[in-house]
Amino acid sequence: MQVRAAGVNPADQMYRQVGAFGAQPPFTLGWDVSGVVSAIGPGVTILEPGDEVFGLLPFPKGAGAYAEYVIAPTRALLRKPDALTHVEAGALPLAGLTAWQALVETAHVGAGTRVLVTGATGGVGHLAIQIAAALGAEITALASTANVDAARAYGATRVVDYRTTDVASTVSDLDVVIDVLGGDFTTTAVSMVRPGGTVVTMIPQITPATVAAAAERGVRLHGLLVEADRLGLGELVRLVETGQLRPTVAATYPLADAASAHRDGGSFGKTVLLP
Repeated sequence: MQVRAAGVNPADQMYRQVGAFGAQPPFTLGWDVSGVVSAIGPGVTILEPGDEVFGLLPFPKGAGAYAEYVIAPTRALLRKPDALTHVEAGALPLAGLTAWQALVETAHVGAGTRVLVTGATGGVGHLAIQIAAALGAEITALASTANVDAARAYGATRVVDYRTTDVASTVSDLDVVIDVLGGDFTTTAVSMVRPGGTVVTMIPQITPATVAAAAERGVRLHGLLVEADRLGLGELVRLVETGQLRPTVAATYPLADAASAHRDGGSFGKTVLLP
């Protein structure tokens, strides 16, 4: 497929800097992709050349979106909805599916569920708030002082400024924590959840001490690595088309300037590369 947009994610930087997931150079970065089908292989029945599509290349071994063209498994892709530009579509798959798989498939969030979303205006966080709101959850969001209003606009019921507030003493008795911070915060998250509640962390390297603390409190603790999922992507499209979900694109860079995108990309929304 011809690439029109490729989303930038923290995993891209990990892959490049430390050879995450066993990566050995040379390799082409990037999992989020939006573009146009240029050719199909034998046996493909659900897409045709000329279709505008987007999706998540198989994670973590299927990187390659930082390019003018990429070979992608057909069933990792979905037709791009008219409601999204290629740039917006390129920003959605990895972060959106991470949020969906954490909230819906792992934590089983529904109406009235008390959810804490960390990194509220980051790539995963700003989508997680919107998805949780669409599910009818009661959402507390952690945000910096500058981003409090943005977190509310995404749909948070309550926003806690972590720069000015002792979060652990302020927020408690939660049903679910969506943790994008990892490290010591995962242990703190366990203490903030009611017995029987759930902590889902996007940093799957969980310490034995945190595992023990969760077991002692009767808290479900999961480390999540996102998976390519055409059905889940379809659910995100449904929310987009009903006006309940919209990715925020904070910045775009030309593909040739990907290094600057990694160096300068902020924590608000998503950064997207344009081949």
